[in-house]
Amino acid sequence: MSKLVVISNRVAVPKARGVAGAQGGLAGALNSALKEHRGIWFGWSGEECDEYTGSINIQRNDGVTTATMDLPKQDVDEYYNGYANSTLWPLFHYRIDLTEYEREFGKGYERVNERFAESAAPLIEPDDMVWVHDYHLLPLGERLRARGLDNRIGFFLHIPWPPTRLFVSLPFHERLVETMLHYDVLGFQTGEWLESFLHYCRKELGATVDEATGRVEYQGRVTYAKAYPIGIDFDHLTAQGKTEEAKIAGEKLLSSTRDRIAAIGVDRLDYSKGLPERIDGLARFFDQNPDRVRDLVYIQIAPPSREDVESYQKIRNELEQKTGQINGARSEVDIVPIRYVNRGHSLAELCGFYRTAKICLVTPLRDGMNLVAKEYIAAQDPDDPGVLVLSRFAGAAQQMQEAVLVNPHSPDDLSHAIKTALDMPLKERKRRYDALIKTVRDDNVQDWTKNFADDLAMLGKN
Repeated sequence: MSKLVVISNRVAVPKARGVAGAQGGLAGALNSALKEHRGIWFGWSGEECDEYTGSINIQRNDGVTTATMDLPKQDVDEYYNGYANSTLWPLFHYRIDLTEYEREFGKGYERVNERFAESAAPLIEPDDMVWVHDYHLLPLGERLRARGLDNRIGFFLHIPWPPTRLFVSLPFHERLVETMLHYDVLGFQTGEWLESFLHYCRKELGATVDEATGRVEYQGRVTYAKAYPIGIDFDHLTAQGKTEEAKIAGEKLLSSTRDRIAAIGVDRLDYSKGLPERIDGLARFFDQNPDRVRDLVYIQIAPPSREDVESYQKIRNELEQKTGQINGARSEVDIVPIRYVNRGHSLAELCGFYRTAKICLVTPLRDGMNLVAKEYIAAQDPDDPGVLVLSRFAGAAQQMQEAVLVNPHSPDDLSHAIKTALDMPLKERKRRYDALIKTVRDDNVQDWTKNFADDLAMLGKN
């Protein structure tokens, strides 16, 4: 019996599964698929070592095997902090102004992908299916092929794919995409990102592309590129929302609002999320509606991420400054219009917060999907649902047209959307919710996992 081998930058190793929410979402879905196929999940441990040895730490837990390796500090600096998060991440999120093109970053990225291939290859048997995840490992399929693996190998990109005119600014962009065409199946979050990739293959590589089927033929190889919109673990999130922890969190938030309507934002502290722009929109709302400071309180939950990257330090400072300015200008003795929380919360707590908050702002400047939008809808009370304000530049917007769609770059548009949400009557809130909950419930992460795995089994080499 063939098994499924999942390869990603990081792994939800057994010791981490006590972390709140770790079994939800992607980790939970992949674990279910791995159990079904008696699979292995391989990746970086997150730990640094003095010198690369190639040794693997293998753990088995509840039917799933995890295999991890440590990386030297230089590898982490050049591959992870460097090429992955200072070159590819900003470029793929359309932030060419923040993209760093350093030759050593590229060398480190190639070196670590080779190390992934070297360490993972012995774990893969001839009939196994291999599923590689995300921008850290774009060339890994080619590295595995170079080691003689003829398995069915698929890849899924969890972030946007940029337009060709942006992507060609990347040095050696042709080589990077050529390595990707060694996968059998390439998955993208939305049709927009898929179209951008196919356009590049046709225009820059001269590949033969069938837009209808996503078939790409290049130098005698065939790859299928398709869109697989990722969903949430609906049943798991619903169960978390019924826990005592969620109830306590919701009551805590409600009791602290002093009869004001709560709006919430939950985002990793990242410049792609449009947080300073969101705060500018809130500032515009309070400027245009000064009397409504007693009607609305906004809670921004923004756990820090990649704190050793300069651009992330900058955005944290900017966010704290903007929040402080609004609170300084609009606060009263008993009221603060914006609460900024710079730490994470468990999924159960977030479910309680979501259900209590009558507005959720999900306004990234560019996002592959943004599952917070779907989590918020899943956590709502059907009899009194809240309103989702969603950036039209989030991947989720293609599926969630009944949200209040907004241009996150425009403070006026954000201000108008907040007012629309604040004043929306119950009948309209329920109409929008009924449409949104259907796609959130039906297009869940389990179906996403199955659809990709089925296509890889059918379209792969074997």
